[in-house]
Amino acid sequence: MCGGEQSDFDRAKPVLDAYAKMCALIGGPGSGQLTKMVNQVAIVGLLQGLSEALNFGRKAGLDMEKVVAVISKGAAQSWQLENRWKTMVEGKFEGFGFAADWMRKDLNIALAEAKKNGAHMPGTALIEQYYGRISAAGHGRWDNTALMGLLARD
Repeated sequence: MCGGEQSDFDRAKPVLDAYAKMCALIGGPGSGQLTKMVNQVAIVGLLQGLSEALNFGRKAGLDMEKVVAVISKGAAQSWQLENRWKTMVEGKFEGFGFAADWMRKDLNIALAEAKKNGAHMPGTALIEQYYGRISAAGHGRWDNTALMGLLARD
């Protein structure tokens, strides 16, 4: 997610390719940062939906391993579903992943930018408050999938 001049990007790309799975010049200066905001907003929306879905299935008494095996082959498939469902269902949020506090920071950056550009993001604003509850409970270093933990307690 890069922003800048093409010549600068072309010079840096061989180094970036050494460690990045994907590297693209999105546009001029600042475009990479804005794209990161888009990414984070998309992830938290997915995580909130996934948390609600997994919590619903668990509360309904379903075998979540079977449920995930089926839904991960259709439209609900995502990296988060395939790689985090088990820890989410088990309520394990410590010791891995992107910290809830870091996600909250990123969401606040995106929400501030949305105020400037006129984008309406009520869902993102609500999810930022959920991360605030996680932080207030002393779990800001938990993985950002800890949204599931709020549902399991509510």
